[in-house]
Amino acid sequence: MTPPPIIDKKGLPPGTVVYSGEKHTEKVKISLIEYNEKEFVEKDFYDFDQCLSFVMPGMVKWINVDGIHNTEIIQKIGEKFNIHPLTLEDIVNTDQRPKFEDYEHYVVSIMKMLYYDDELHSEQLSIVLLGDNTVISFQEIHGGDAFDLIRNRIRQGKGRIRKMGADYLSYCLLDAVVDCYFTILEKIGDRIEDLEEELISDPTTATMTHLHHMKRQMIFLRKAVWPMRELINNKERSETELIHASTDIYLRDLYDHTVRVIDTVETYRDLLSGMMDIYLSSVSNRMNEVMKVLTIISTIFIPVTFIAGVYGMNFHNMPELKSEYGYWITWGVMLAVMLSLVIFFRRKKWL
Repeated sequence: MTPPPIIDKKGLPPGTVVYSGEKHTEKVKISLIEYNEKEFVEKDFYDFDQCLSFVMPGMVKWINVDGIHNTEIIQKIGEKFNIHPLTLEDIVNTDQRPKFEDYEHYVVSIMKMLYYDDELHSEQLSIVLLGDNTVISFQEIHGGDAFDLIRNRIRQGKGRIRKMGADYLSYCLLDAVVDCYFTILEKIGDRIEDLEEELISDPTTATMTHLHHMKRQMIFLRKAVWPMRELINNKERSETELIHASTDIYLRDLYDHTVRVIDTVETYRDLLSGMMDIYLSSVSNRMNEVMKVLTIISTIFIPVTFIAGVYGMNFHNMPELKSEYGYWITWGVMLAVMLSLVIFFRRKKWL
């Protein structure tokens, strides 16, 4: 199915489902995972109605939608599960600030899933926890994501995920996203260390360019990560019956992880600011050294230039001009003056 064109939202009423991201032509892929402690089913679909025909009662259901550009499918999912139009509007709005909202029969968490390959990339991720043991996740971009480890744990039946409900699954998805933040910060930390070594050994204009680029990436990362603390805190404090008390302890742990991510982001931002100051200081010191050398050279040659200027004048009444050794004496005086200045500068430790 061809996705609808991107529409300008100006003047449209609230709750209008309009995709605001980059244009995509891929078909929306819908993955269905159903499980309980003993059974497990996994299927992929490109038609939502066909997906619904495989939904079985009495099992935890995870429906993952790869691609939010086709608003017809998003609206169809919203109608089936009674998701509010304002929530659907936020799901397809790729510029949406991360947040948590509690509705009567479902809760929704909207955040940024991040990737790093020398550049920081993000995609919109929305997780809807419904009352019938169902979790629906909406991903903006096709391809790999942070959930492969969660899928493997469900397939292999490892840990407690197959024994818990949909609220624990929604926690696991959030935890996978935050774990990706740690991985990204580790890579950025390695890059900052490389820049620091380059800054100390041989700083160039390219170093400053890289520092500016890293600082922009940290601002982007901070914008994506900071609201996550509020999101998880609101989810933990929510009075909804969809999140059981047994899951609250894991949400508190996830909140601590988020705070650690934020602290690391702030530390890296301070490091980059300090490195920029160091670069500017090193450039200024290098310029000062150059100016010092040039100033010393100029100072040494000022008296010599004066002597040469005096004896370069073409007056007839200059007795030194007729001296047999006048030329060599003048050279001797100039060299003596230069040597005296060099010795003086070295004693003053200016050289």
